[in-house]
Amino acid sequence: LANYIEGKIADDGYSPEAALHKIKEDGLTFSVTLSKWTVYKYINDGVFLRITNKSLPMGGRRKTEYKKVQAARVPKGESIEDRPVEVATREEPFHWEMDSVLSAKEGGSKKRFLTITERTSRADLMFLMPDGTMASVVAVLDMLEKKLGSFNFRRIFQTITVDNGSEFQDWEGMTRAVTGEGARTHIYYCHPYSAFERGSNENGNRMIRRRVPKGTDFTEITEEDTLQVQRWVNEYPRGILGGRCAGRVLLELAQGAGIEGVELLL
Repeated sequence: LANYIEGKIADDGYSPEAALHKIKEDGLTFSVTLSKWTVYKYINDGVFLRITNKSLPMGGRRKTEYKKVQAARVPKGESIEDRPVEVATREEPFHWEMDSVLSAKEGGSKKRFLTITERTSRADLMFLMPDGTMASVVAVLDMLEKKLGSFNFRRIFQTITVDNGSEFQDWEGMTRAVTGEGARTHIYYCHPYSAFERGSNENGNRMIRRRVPKGTDFTEITEEDTLQVQRWVNEYPRGILGGRCAGRVLLELAQGAGIEGVELLL
């Protein structure tokens, strides 16, 4: 058990609580059990050979208070104020939040991740883009629609909430279908400087940064690297999900709703 916990924390970047949740998630059994507080005590006491407090993920953050401000430019799409109530309450799955994660600013690559987070399961999708242009964002959505088919895409990506970044200003390109007629999804724009309005995506991006820290130059990052990070995030046990993994929860939501194609994304 000690070796398992030490490996999850030192090698896989898990927190003590997540390491314990992973035991249950994977159906593993050991002759003894530990609480997370005991694991923290053992770390403080130097019981583990490869783990110190510096090995642990960052602790809890104080919740930041935000104020709504008037948009510098009016987005072409709908405001988050017009988003259906069931999206905000997470009662209905398959509503998403989208953002981008940048390479190092100083002399870094133009590459970036497009991250899309499902609000109910907190599952994250990651795509490596060559740059932060509107065309690159639209290209990812076009690729997904062609991969899933128009019918499945509409069922999986019912709404997407974005901020007012320049890469998300092509409202027509993001919403129009390429394998069918009409709109393929609904895009809603957050208020400016209101990252909390897509908080699930922000939390997902923080997890991604645990594997790809700020200041990382994306020049050598590949699509396979991106997929490995996505898998790590979606296989990480979440306290908010009762210790379950986001990827597994998303698949179960899809099965319950009779939605096909989700397995192609994970």
